Amino acid sequence: MPFHLEKPNYMQNHNFLSRFFLIASVLFIGLSLQAQEQVIDKVVAVVGENIVLLSDIEGQIDQMTLNDLAVTENSRCEVLEDLMYQKLFVNGAKADSVEVGENAVEQELNRRLRYFVGQVGSEEELEKFYGKTMEQIKEDFREEVQNILLIQQMQQEITGAVKVSPQDVREFYKAIPKDSLPYINSEVRVAHIVRLPKVSDEQEKEIIGKLNDFRDRVAKGEDFGTLAYLYSQDPGSAMNNGELGLMDRTELVPEFSNAANGLEKDQVSDVVKTQFGYHIIQMIDRKGDRINVRHILLIPQVSPTDLQKSRKFLDSLKTEIKINDSINFAQAAVEFSTDDETRMNGGELINPLDGTNKFDLETLGQVDRQLLFSVEKMKVGDIIGPDLYQGRDGKKSYRLVQLLERTEPHVANLNDDYNRLSQSTKRKKENEQLENWVSNNRNSAYIWVDPSFQTCPFKIEWTIAQR
Repeated sequence: MPFHLEKPNYMQNHNFLSRFFLIASVLFIGLSLQAQEQVIDKVVAVVGENIVLLSDIEGQIDQMTLNDLAVTENSRCEVLEDLMYQKLFVNGAKADSVEVGENAVEQELNRRLRYFVGQVGSEEELEKFYGKTMEQIKEDFREEVQNILLIQQMQQEITGAVKVSPQDVREFYKAIPKDSLPYINSEVRVAHIVRLPKVSDEQEKEIIGKLNDFRDRVAKGEDFGTLAYLYSQDPGSAMNNGELGLMDRTELVPEFSNAANGLEKDQVSDVVKTQFGYHIIQMIDRKGDRINVRHILLIPQVSPTDLQKSRKFLDSLKTEIKINDSINFAQAAVEFSTDDETRMNGGELINPLDGTNKFDLETLGQVDRQLLFSVEKMKVGDIIGPDLYQGRDGKKSYRLVQLLERTEPHVANLNDDYNRLSQSTKRKKENEQLENWVSNNRNSAYIWVDPSFQTCPFKIEWTIAQR
């Protein structure tokens, strides 16, 4: 089975789709076209209703080479089997009626396109490379991204009930050969207090006035979708006339969900305030517990004066923390930080790659390069700032940063690395669940493999149909 490597690094994510997702999430746009141009294409495998093309395999081999991943004589066979697993998961997802929302697909497409625009320099350069508009490029890759998200959702359905106990972690650790225990580089724990400027009353009134004007125009017969296309500041939906696609409550922030679910078909909501800004919402359709709506989003703009008020507030708070014993950094974060993701955790940042509260410097640089430059000069306990900060939502604010801990390089052990080992234990159990699912479902779909690949040393025994 491709779920385990011969000499595993137990501290990494050994999802059997890891190579695929590395390629798909980083390089699939930039290189797939070039790969296809170099290959006389043909179908080399069929799984249910899904096909694997020779260009799919060659494109991934090219990308592995560019990413300095080892390519061996069996690599094409391994890539083919990985792709067959993916198609089997897509087939299973459709059989089990697993779905991904259109908005999730749109957001992922936009995220990937932003990455590639950043790589080539501008939207114009990306359009020039493809000879297509941005919308045409998005449509070319929509099905591919939808399938990637569908596979992820199907895996979550299969592994969602996996839990690990302290005993599981200890047994996992004991099973690792001593000479295979990884060396952990120096890591840091970091906390911050973010102070997002308050929107002025004048700005709030102006935005609410604009949205109420749009609402009146719709009541008089203007098309909501056209207004959303022209004025909404949500880049993920504006190009679709504000439409989000079928979504359930869990996919929407509570304020938005509550307002949207109270609407009848074609009805427009009052102005709704969320963490993203101010909205008006129109109901399009309802299917069971899922709804499809349009919205117009307007985002308040913060003045330089308001930004300076945030800086001064944090400057005074920093003095209070350093001089008085009445409040410490964590307490101040809970009370005063406007970053909801970290506030209740005392401002402590969580590593998005492994879910722990520790970052090696390379990972920290990927997550927050500005923070890396600051932390490299800090001692444990130091507080720096206030410094200008721009969050993932693009909003500007100021923040204080405290270095909570810096570990020395060491061999992994239960005392220092329990959380990391727990995550690895969970991934191992999840892979076992996925392995069992594949074993039980590998013959649930029609399978055909081109004769030129049937001699591959596949990890499982596929029942291959003959043509």
